[in-house]
Amino acid sequence: MSPPRRHREYDESDVRVRSGRGSRPRTKTRPEHADAESAMVVTVDRGRWGCVLGGDPHRRVTAMRARELGRTPIVVGDAVDVVGDLSGRPDTLARIVRRGPRRTVLRRTADDTDPTERVVVANADQMMVVVALADPPPRTGLVDRALIAAYTGGLRPILCLTKTDLAAAAPFAEQFADLDLTVVTAGRDEELGPVRELLTGHLTVLLGHSGVGKSTLVNRLVPEADRAIGEVSGVGKGRHTSTQSVALPLPGGGWAVDTPGVRSFGLAHIRGDDVMAAFSDLGERITECPRGCGHMGPPADPECALDGLTGPPARRVAAARRLLAVLAEQALVEQNRR
Repeated sequence: MSPPRRHREYDESDVRVRSGRGSRPRTKTRPEHADAESAMVVTVDRGRWGCVLGGDPHRRVTAMRARELGRTPIVVGDAVDVVGDLSGRPDTLARIVRRGPRRTVLRRTADDTDPTERVVVANADQMMVVVALADPPPRTGLVDRALIAAYTGGLRPILCLTKTDLAAAAPFAEQFADLDLTVVTAGRDEELGPVRELLTGHLTVLLGHSGVGKSTLVNRLVPEADRAIGEVSGVGKGRHTSTQSVALPLPGGGWAVDTPGVRSFGLAHIRGDDVMAAFSDLGERITECPRGCGHMGPPADPECALDGLTGPPARRVAAARRLLAVLAEQALVEQNRR
């Protein structure tokens, strides 16, 4: 019979504790990717990004996001560096290894109570708000909200009025006359020369409710785009036709970013000072306002320095205060929901 096995006694010296990932010395250095090629993102779809190399629409690749970027958000319009297979052949995949700084951003929230910002497009120079003069009837609400987002995001706003064969453009356009807003029409039977002139050489994001003719306009500007065109429902609201944002190359140079039709444009991320600061002459004047001034004028803000302005600046103040009223209404709704 064999002798009984003796069990060893353990103490603290036998215990080895593995350090956490954050305290472990790094054994790898991140590659510099000196051979990376610059590109612009033109599509985003379920973890895959369509990119054009050097801004050339004929040199297109599909890319994934490199692991070292983590969850860095990448949207249409972003300037990126890509490596890997850049042939653009089917079933090939490049990697996005860097995202460049953004010159401008167009942000929105899902609604006025949602604190989560969503970047719609990056590095756009302009935003064209497309509004139908009839069927569905025009609403100033989306235009006001889009203007706020454009002014605070560093984009030049343009108002494009469609369906001019059904109603006159002047009455609606006059409501924005004091905001130095460029207005252009794009009726069914009108030449698009003025629209093309505004867009050529720029990255322009197109925004509008469903059913206002935005996709029709895009197809006229870029015939090969073949964007789906919907109809207006019986309740006067358009159906969603564009489902993903996509940057389309314009024949004369530049890009038009077609976005899905929006039903709401939340501004939970924007404050009143952001709006006023977007106007250079008003932004300088509000520095003279007392602390906590909401810039709405009397009776709410009896000492607002903007009330001392006259002439065209005073009319611009009135127009800007209309935009502030949109934010004030948003804040009230948010407060009542708490």
